[in-house]
Amino acid sequence: MTTSASTNIETNTTADATADTGTNTTAGTTADTGTTATTVPAVAATGTADDAPQDRRRRRRGLAPGKPWPASRLVGPLLLIALWAAASAAGQLDTGAIPAPWTVLETGVNLWTDGTLPTDVLTSLERAAYGFAIGLTAGVTLALASGLTRTGEALIDGTVQLNRAIPTLGLIPLFILWLGIGETFKIAIIAIVVYIPIYLNTHAALSGIDHRFVELAEVQGLSKVRFIRQIVIPGALPGFFVGLRLGVTGSWLGLVVLEQINATSGLGYMMFQAQNYGQSDVILVGLLIYGVFGLLSDTAVRLIERRVLSWRRTLSS
Repeated sequence: MTTSASTNIETNTTADATADTGTNTTAGTTADTGTTATTVPAVAATGTADDAPQDRRRRRRGLAPGKPWPASRLVGPLLLIALWAAASAAGQLDTGAIPAPWTVLETGVNLWTDGTLPTDVLTSLERAAYGFAIGLTAGVTLALASGLTRTGEALIDGTVQLNRAIPTLGLIPLFILWLGIGETFKIAIIAIVVYIPIYLNTHAALSGIDHRFVELAEVQGLSKVRFIRQIVIPGALPGFFVGLRLGVTGSWLGLVVLEQINATSGLGYMMFQAQNYGQSDVILVGLLIYGVFGLLSDTAVRLIERRVLSWRRTLSS
């Protein structure tokens, strides 16, 4: 009896232990398997969700041109001067036609020292400034009048397009007859060269303003003055700055020709006199000064544009 009872107790204990062990093992394995099965997809999903924005950002960085280089617009001109100097040093250029850069620099220093170059530079700057100011005022005024009213568009736009089709330098003989051969006709021609690109780009920007902004201004009850200040001007500024850059460059291009007509001073006059005496180094000095003025004025307009339009996010920024 005692042996049987002991056997039964041991059997029950073993069975209970086996049952508990089996149950716990199965449950633990099931729980672990379930947890693992649940956790693995979650980790994979989390990794996919984190990787997708990174891939998109990586693709965006690949499409954009990247951060601008400091003074990047000087790389091209400096490379051109380096090639010019290398070709001159190697004797590949005719010094009578294209002097070496150091010869041109020496000539420029001599002209500045004897007082010829400062006088010519100031005269050219004065002509360009007067013509540019008149052209800028005329271009903006005509663009606003033509872009904001149908009457102005009917009276102005066709006339400006006709003027654009006529070569501006071809108007020089007629303007000499009208205004004489002094400074007035030179400034008038420069003003025409300047106002046309400013008008065209500003008018195009005004015409391209989304009509939904106009409807929104009408719903908000904006006055004409507030409409121009809050809708028209911000919408037209990008086109205006494009025209401004073209106008600044055009003022220097027109000045080169005009200062060779009945002028007694100016960079163009200096270059014309150098042509008569075969001084190619003096001609190159004048051309380089025109180029530097054009580059500096364009850079100044770009800086102003970047400051005024700092609210825009564009590809170049």
